Amino acid sequence: MDYREAGVDINEGYRAVEKYRNLGAGTRGSLSSSVLNDIGSFAGIFSLKDTAGSMEEPVLVSGADGVGTKLDIARIMKKYDAVGIDCVAMCVNDILCHGAKPLFFLDYIACGKLDADIAVKLVEGVAAGCKEAGCVLLGGETAEMPGFYNNENYEIAGFTVGIVDRKNIIDGKAIRKGDALLGIASSGPHSNGFSLIRKALPDMTEDFDGMSLGRALLEPTRIYVKPVLDLLQTIPVHGMAHITGGGFCENIPRMFPACGNRSFNALINSDSWTIPAIFNRIAAGCAELTETGSKAEKAGAELLQVDKSLRKQMFNTFNMGIGFVIALDKGDAQRAKEYLDSRGFPAWEIGSITVGSSEVHFE
Repeated sequence: MDYREAGVDINEGYRAVEKYRNLGAGTRGSLSSSVLNDIGSFAGIFSLKDTAGSMEEPVLVSGADGVGTKLDIARIMKKYDAVGIDCVAMCVNDILCHGAKPLFFLDYIACGKLDADIAVKLVEGVAAGCKEAGCVLLGGETAEMPGFYNNENYEIAGFTVGIVDRKNIIDGKAIRKGDALLGIASSGPHSNGFSLIRKALPDMTEDFDGMSLGRALLEPTRIYVKPVLDLLQTIPVHGMAHITGGGFCENIPRMFPACGNRSFNALINSDSWTIPAIFNRIAAGCAELTETGSKAEKAGAELLQVDKSLRKQMFNTFNMGIGFVIALDKGDAQRAKEYLDSRGFPAWEIGSITVGSSEVHFE
């Protein structure tokens, strides 16, 4: 018996890695001089000489995340590149919350039986996400694990490292009572809540505004890095939150300072933006309504207005159309909103900071 008979095709792995190498090289851009070796070595090597620039005290900021059960929809729809973007977005948006610029990214792909074409599609998405975030795909790992994963399923996770000058770290200590909360539009559910979505919406072929529901749900997570980093150059920001699993109630308090005697609440006006139609459809599914298509969207929207329990559940699980939240002085909110709008990232003033005990309340 050899390795192939045990279920691992080494040649398929070689074929995938060769394509990864080209994809990684295509993400280097302005950071090319910082990358000191190619994908395929034992480790990725990255120089900080040029990236630290004039920083007084460069600090590295890291984050790791995955895509979760959204991968099952990618499998059903046979479309894998979008979840590669998601994997990058979930990591780089997290470190952005502390003002860090992503430098490089590494991915981890696992499966039961490797199909190089599928693996390459995943990494094509990762490379696209890296380009959008302005970081380098520095390396990764592809693990073929027969008998552990079934032959159809893939797992993908990732890890990013960014940099910020210590004096510019955003840690919530500047947050004050009366600060405005600016919400930036999401592109859909992003990569969270899909265990519930898959239960609530079992038919991925259902029509959703002219496309299949599965295709709509695969819309990649929006990457906020470039416009927000640019915003930080002109407007003082006090705190930032990436709205991921746990929705508003879990993530907004994470921007509050971890020490000191001050305690804050977030007061959210959930009527200050229009909840995207996909969440209305999810709400109808969660309520186990029998309608489908546009009728379900309409019924879900109506339910979200009258069913307080369902509305609370949705805001505790999903981003509901707001993928990133910024706390800043109320006098700067309109200017920040206009800037983000001009960059193609619609934003709304969705609430304010009040005194409290690290909770989120809705008005």
